Amino acid sequence: MSDTPNSEDRSLDELRHEIEDIDREIVELIARRTYVADTVAAVKDERDLPTTDEGQEERVMERAGENAERFDVDANLVKAIFRLLIELNKVEQRESR
Repeated sequence: MSDTPNSEDRSLDELRHEIEDIDREIVELIARRTYVADTVAAVKDERDLPTTDEGQEERVMERAGENAERFDVDANLVKAIFRLLIELNKVEQRESR
């Protein structure tokens, strides 16, 4: 058995490396979104606004579905991820108040 990977293995390694890069970018985007959501929470607190804004949540979910369609990704999956992000942000906002 040779230690040199064949072209299929190199291709697979390259694809896995690309996935690793994408995963890092996803985490970076979640961190950026969380930072902005924390800033929104501070503004809400300063203005004595409620933590939950159902209209805004609906707009976020609508955009998520539209973006899923635009990129040909399962809309249910994308919306589930955004529901989770929204809920996590609301929990953080409640805890910081």
